[in-house]
Amino acid sequence: MEQIGEATAPLVLLVTSKEWAEGEPGHAALDRALDANGLESRWVVWDDLSVDWGAADVIAVRSTWDYDSRLGEFLGWASGVGPALLNGAHVFRWNTDKHYLVELQDTGLPVVPTVAADTVFDVRAAADRFGLSVVKPRVGAGGRHIEVVSDGRVWLPQPDGHQGPWIVQPLVESIHHDGETSVFVIGGHPVSQVEKLPSTTDIRVHEQFGGTARSVELTDEAAMLAAEAIATVVDLLGAEVVYGRVDMMRHQGRLVVSEVELTEPGLYLDVLPLNALPFAEAIANRALPRTW
Repeated sequence: MEQIGEATAPLVLLVTSKEWAEGEPGHAALDRALDANGLESRWVVWDDLSVDWGAADVIAVRSTWDYDSRLGEFLGWASGVGPALLNGAHVFRWNTDKHYLVELQDTGLPVVPTVAADTVFDVRAAADRFGLSVVKPRVGAGGRHIEVVSDGRVWLPQPDGHQGPWIVQPLVESIHHDGETSVFVIGGHPVSQVEKLPSTTDIRVHEQFGGTARSVELTDEAAMLAAEAIATVVDLLGAEVVYGRVDMMRHQGRLVVSEVELTEPGLYLDVLPLNALPFAEAIANRALPRTW
């Protein structure tokens, strides 16, 4: 009679990049939370050819913050690792091109006004219409190659900057005093909130540009907008969104979406270590113990 082997802990692969090979900032909180849920977890680099992706019960992209310079390779990798990948290649393909903001805007979701620009002349026309504007790469991460444009009529990309395509948005004035708010939505529920402020010399809230972040109480206004944003994505794509971070700013008196991060959103575990608990629970709910 064939004997059924003892169940072994489900294996979770947490996907990162070479620069963050040990894991995202504050990763120890997530490591502990996964262990407490009876899960074996390992941090692995997405382009490491020695990784056996097929051995994983769950694959969660965490800090692949080099994807923007290697998008084709990254999406090819995501398409090949199979159904264990949370959110999945279809969501990643949509979310890694900031044109998605135009699609969300077209649904009626409150979004920072966004125009997609394929050429320099498209950028000039949009920036001239908005006035003081922000020009961003359509595919970009970490705040890289973002430009503030004061006169769209004469704008040209920097020689060492992004050469297109782009999106163009008005510079939201509240970034200077209110900063940006982020709400983490895990397992379909808004769970926490951070406020991020830029330095006095930049508009970017990223730490490498002098930005700071702090945990704040989750507000009803921000939670409702975050939930609406994730629900809108689910309706558009017909795909499950296990985790996401919705960034927002106050524009013309109300909160509006500035980004919906569904591919590799930092959990800000160094600021909000308790984010590890719902994230680990969401993973545990999708992992089945193996019996081989």
